[in-house]
Amino acid sequence: MSMKNSKRKVVQCCISGMILVIMACQPKTKDENQQKHVMENQEPTTTTYENDVAFMSKHIKIIELTNDENSSSIALSPALQGRVMTSTAGNTGSSYGWINRNLFESGETSPHFNAYGGEERFWLGPEGGQYSIFFKNGEKFTLNNWFTPKLIDLEHYKAERKSDQEVVFTKKASLTNYSGFTFDLEIERSVKILSNTEIMGHLGLSSIHGVQTVGYTTTNLLTNTGDVPWSKENGLLSIWLLGMFAPSQTTAVMIPYLTDAEGGSGKVVNIYESFGQIPDSRLIVTQNMIYFRADGQYRSKIGLLPSRAKDVLGAYDAKNGVLTIVKYNKPNGITDYVNSTWEIQEEPYGGDMVNSYNDGSPEPGAKPLGPFYELETSSPALALDVGESGKHVQTTCHFEGNKATLEEIALKVFGVSLEGIAQAFK
Repeated sequence: MSMKNSKRKVVQCCISGMILVIMACQPKTKDENQQKHVMENQEPTTTTYENDVAFMSKHIKIIELTNDENSSSIALSPALQGRVMTSTAGNTGSSYGWINRNLFESGETSPHFNAYGGEERFWLGPEGGQYSIFFKNGEKFTLNNWFTPKLIDLEHYKAERKSDQEVVFTKKASLTNYSGFTFDLEIERSVKILSNTEIMGHLGLSSIHGVQTVGYTTTNLLTNTGDVPWSKENGLLSIWLLGMFAPSQTTAVMIPYLTDAEGGSGKVVNIYESFGQIPDSRLIVTQNMIYFRADGQYRSKIGLLPSRAKDVLGAYDAKNGVLTIVKYNKPNGITDYVNSTWEIQEEPYGGDMVNSYNDGSPEPGAKPLGPFYELETSSPALALDVGESGKHVQTTCHFEGNKATLEEIALKVFGVSLEGIAQAFK
């Protein structure tokens, strides 16, 4: 990727930032001293899974999947694209997803984007550029012209098949990109809650004794149902999964990366400068790990190119003893990922594979939308022949409880200790 794109200039406004932009006007670049005025000492409000499900059920239909083996549950919404709204591990009562109660209660919708929350939502890229699906042909890349396709914002997905542990959602649609090419497509999204054995298998663990856990896998298929192949010359789509999670003062995102010795190359982490600079106290890059503070009180975003990304990322909340792990199917040898910068791009397939966003005030004195933090993964750019499907699979797990067991899991999956994570921002 060119330096021009990798710096993520102010003209770029990816999804997380646009949530705040719409609520708080055009974003302004802020220096470190300005951002220190953000509400650093304010702890985000917490709730319980039971309360979140009861609240959402007043506004939308909720489907719950439960693992009878360990009493964990996840809450899904057909009205919001088969979104995983939140989850809970065993009998802890904790609710891990962020829910925008204010938006639900308002009953209002925006033509630009509706940030209802949810800890894994289905999206499509690219957001900006000559192959954008968020801008109409010929329009300038400005906030007033930015519209999230209703297909991935407000439209209902059909629950095609359902069991106690799995739901399969489907949707047929057409999308036209900035360059005028129309995609005829079908989406199939399967959401399955996992057993303890399946959780251990996905993460290569020998035991999870002593902790409460919840895990689920989503299998997301995008099929070309038209009569024309999808080509790079006309623009390609990608499957984009974004999760909004409840933050805390002690939460740190961990993103391991490929070192030069492991075959990685190029810049280690991209900083999205449209959200302001990130001080060293909030972003630490070690020899094999990126630590990113996720307290929901300092607006910032980072990304990794496919040449650096591994197939796992996560977060640890030291105060509440919660370890979150997101694992996805990273294909080998593929480097074409859609670029979402808000400009006509020199490298439309030089985008990120992994992202993390921390919510916060868009300017001194203004309220953040959340608070929440995000973990995001993307599929490659999908050059699909007629009738061909592309797939993106992601597994999300939360662990809560015995610190010794959490330590074993962190060491196995990330190669770091809990103390090492907690000390990163002390």
